[in-house]
Amino acid sequence: MNERDFFLAAYDVADRRRLAAALQLVRAYATGGQKSVHECFLSSGERNNLMHDMSVLLEEDTDRFLLLRLDPRARIHALGRATAPADPDYFYIG
Repeated sequence: MNERDFFLAAYDVADRRRLAAALQLVRAYATGGQKSVHECFLSSGERNNLMHDMSVLLEEDTDRFLLLRLDPRARIHALGRATAPADPDYFYIG
């Protein structure tokens, strides 16, 4: 099985159609998130596919996309009534 890394995916898109398409694209890879920031566990191939698809979708002059790899050694802290995330037994992307 491919090793997956934990990423935060964030975007700022000027056009409503591209915004909706960016949301749909990122949600296909996301395990959680809110508004325009999502948590994603990605293999290197999935990361490359997401970056490529997003580069085709967005306009370089007006839109922004950030994919930030988080340190796997970092502890997860839950605030409020949240519960700490647990890795599922498997991921389905499709």
